[in-house]
Amino acid sequence: MNNLSEGGPRMSHLSQSALSRRDFLALTGASVAAAAFPQTASAQAQLPAAELTSLTLKQASDLIKSKKVTSLDLTRACLDRIDKYEPVLNAFITVTAEKALAQAREMDAETAKGKRRGPLHGIPIALKDNIDTAGIRTTAASLLFAERIPIEDAEVLRKLKSAGAVILGKLNMAIFAGSTLSTYYKPAINPWAPDRTTAGSSTGSAVAVISEMCFGALGTDTRGSIRGPAGVCGLVGLKPTYGRVSNRGVIPYIWSLDTVGPMTRTVEDAAIMLQAIAGYDVADPSTVNQPVPDYVSGMKRAVKSLRIGTPSVPYFNDLSEEFRPAVHEA
Repeated sequence: MNNLSEGGPRMSHLSQSALSRRDFLALTGASVAAAAFPQTASAQAQLPAAELTSLTLKQASDLIKSKKVTSLDLTRACLDRIDKYEPVLNAFITVTAEKALAQAREMDAETAKGKRRGPLHGIPIALKDNIDTAGIRTTAASLLFAERIPIEDAEVLRKLKSAGAVILGKLNMAIFAGSTLSTYYKPAINPWAPDRTTAGSSTGSAVAVISEMCFGALGTDTRGSIRGPAGVCGLVGLKPTYGRVSNRGVIPYIWSLDTVGPMTRTVEDAAIMLQAIAGYDVADPSTVNQPVPDYVSGMKRAVKSLRIGTPSVPYFNDLSEEFRPAVHEA
């Protein structure tokens, strides 16, 4: 991972051909099998390191809780996968391997003493590179910020660290989270179809999660920058209500619309991550001082009585007739 060190921009890239859809499906077949045929915690603990990354965030959390697997096991498995696929997929701008391993050891030491911070305890995740990390460069994928090193963590990162999350590094994105997919670094590659877009701007977040390089990631969404990549890459992406999550320490695109949110492989995992980052921030006037509900319990409630409003004008004016019936039936 020398080309993705914590201190400076990428200096070199391995020359590899892009993965085909068939290759990637073959490589991630274990993930599909794990989802279709859930195993017991004991059986999961015996998975090879390469297959540990196919667990959902919740499954990995349960294994740490039951001491069937360690945070160090999960972190090493993620770093191995990053080593293997990052040169092709370009999901990361900076990998913080040594820091992540140190964090994992710290979380394992707490686990050994009977301390558990919550469901994110010891879970390896990653951050979009517009989220400030003290002592680690935060570039927003821009040449202008290529050597920018914040002195303070963003509030969402402070909350994640407090919850016990292990930070693997900083993820690729469209420059300054803009509407194009331009980046000072090589663009992130859609692992399902390398010739297709990842959508943007949270490109690396989507690619890293669906490629099983991490168990979850944070993105930011202004006009679809979480939801678009999640939809295109086949994962769960949530833009929380504006004011629910602090933007303090996040490089802005449109400050009155920007929102930090989770990107994961399941809805439950998204709820777990949102639970950790949501809440009032006295230093961020955009946040709202209201209690944070239990998102994990809330997602299990029946939806039969819920009603969804859909503003038809102007949003559906140009909707293709081919898709109109499917949208209304949904």
